[in-house]
Amino acid sequence: MKYFPKIPGERVYLSPINLEDADRYTAWLNDLSTTRFLTLASAQVTLQSERENLPALAKQHSYAIIERSRDELLGNCGLFDIDAVHRCAEVGIFIGEQSRRGEGFGTEALRLVCDYGFNVLNLRSIRLRTYAYNERAVASYRKAGFRDAGSYRKAHFFAGDYHDVLLMDLLAEEFGPSRLPGASA
Repeated sequence: MKYFPKIPGERVYLSPINLEDADRYTAWLNDLSTTRFLTLASAQVTLQSERENLPALAKQHSYAIIERSRDELLGNCGLFDIDAVHRCAEVGIFIGEQSRRGEGFGTEALRLVCDYGFNVLNLRSIRLRTYAYNERAVASYRKAGFRDAGSYRKAHFFAGDYHDVLLMDLLAEEFGPSRLPGASA
């Protein structure tokens, strides 16, 4: 596959979505070990539906996460529900390759997409939602600078039980200096 480093990082870069990756996304989004952490656990994602969904994502601020050394697709991240008046958005991210989780790629990709949101899109606040049982992601989000902002108690049902939905956010002034190319040092 061909990828283009739109938002470069040290070990990963964010590339526009390649529509030829529909089969990989379809496999990931039908794997409960991945989707139990996303809002898609109960969804049935077909190759056809993913082929229809990817072009819409590609037109938004959604990016493929690519490992720089291998030019390998690892997952996806993006900003959505962008509110230009209040300068805020929600971020979503996942590492689809199960064997590549826990290596810090997600944290770096999250920092890159936040840097883009704050320093290119001029956002003031980026927020996210995750499940209390997604401990690895919560640790990653905190490492990227996100803070706890509250929770929806027992608002998510999975594997026979109800779980809290954690709310986290990050403000532009908490993020630090931009690491994007051309940013002043």
